[in-house]
Amino acid sequence: MALLKIRHYPDPVLKNVAAPVTAFDETLRQLAHDMAETMYAAPGVGLAAPQVGISKRLTVIDCSSREEEEARLLVLINPEIIDREGESCEEEGCLSVPEYYAKVSRSAKVKVRFQGLDGQTHTIEAQGLTAIACQHEIDHLDGILFVDHLSPLKRSIFRKKWKKIQEHMTEQM
Repeated sequence: MALLKIRHYPDPVLKNVAAPVTAFDETLRQLAHDMAETMYAAPGVGLAAPQVGISKRLTVIDCSSREEEEARLLVLINPEIIDREGESCEEEGCLSVPEYYAKVSRSAKVKVRFQGLDGQTHTIEAQGLTAIACQHEIDHLDGILFVDHLSPLKRSIFRKKWKKIQEHMTEQM
């Protein structure tokens, strides 16, 4: 088990568009495993490779509750949203923007095409928290953070709060 360092806003790697994955090998499987372990330890429901400093189109998601006996880990490689339906506005947080939460408008349902660890193409339909997590993590692969979806006024408020959050995090170290 290798826990990876989660990059925090405003780390420049978080703003880059991630490169497609082309090699489906043991290195990729190990990275996906390490990302899942990092996500569970954080704890979070999703983690994209750019959040651990790797600019590749890979994300892990698990929206199962911690009380469930079995995890439902999704490993999405080169994911793309191919259909959207409805609207949702839920509070979101992010492992790269710790201690800050805000309501974000997203699609209520999504259909996502992606490759698995074996390189095979799959499609899933997601709703609820899984749909939100898919959109949030795919945004990371496109260099978009959830705070980028906020209105200019709310982004201004975020920046002020973020300075205080960073000061608080520094004091705890």
